[in-house]
Amino acid sequence: MIGLIMAGGKGTRMNLDNEKLLLEYKKPVIFHVVDSLKESNCFSKILALTSSNSPKTKKLLEENNIEIFNTNGIGYVEDLTLVLQSINDSVLVTSGDLPLLDNEIIKKIVSNYDPKKTWTSILVTNKFLISLGLESNYFVNHDNQKCNYTGISLINANKINSSQNLHENYIIIDDKRIALNLNTKEDYELLGAT
Repeated sequence: MIGLIMAGGKGTRMNLDNEKLLLEYKKPVIFHVVDSLKESNCFSKILALTSSNSPKTKKLLEENNIEIFNTNGIGYVEDLTLVLQSINDSVLVTSGDLPLLDNEIIKKIVSNYDPKKTWTSILVTNKFLISLGLESNYFVNHDNQKCNYTGISLINANKINSSQNLHENYIIIDDKRIALNLNTKEDYELLGAT
């Protein structure tokens, strides 16, 4: 399985002077994600998707010997599609802005991987998100409840390269380690309070 970190976004919602993934929470946020994947020992390779939107993040990752896949930075879906077309393996995709991520939650998520399913998105319930003081605009109704995307998916890239229709599956894991994405300054302030 390959661990894929989405690290090429603009972070425009944060309205920052610096790149979002370089924000500090004991160490740059991107390294909480990198280290959790490394320490889980679940991956044959860890790959970070970068773009011209995140030159400082790319440079820092390269300086720390993290393999880079450079995209044109058009958008999340376009960048992810580009890399998935070049991979012939199982993939865990994670957003680079999950500062509470650790190796234990990564192992738990990977243990849910089913190669028969092309795409499985990891969700948290909206009720759980609100209980943490968070909110998100990216939701789906699943299992008779409003749920939010975490930015983590399990993908069988072998099936994506074929001409099969893509069916998205869902798994709910209400855990704050995957619930807190840094999308706004308020999210970052909340992180400081944890």
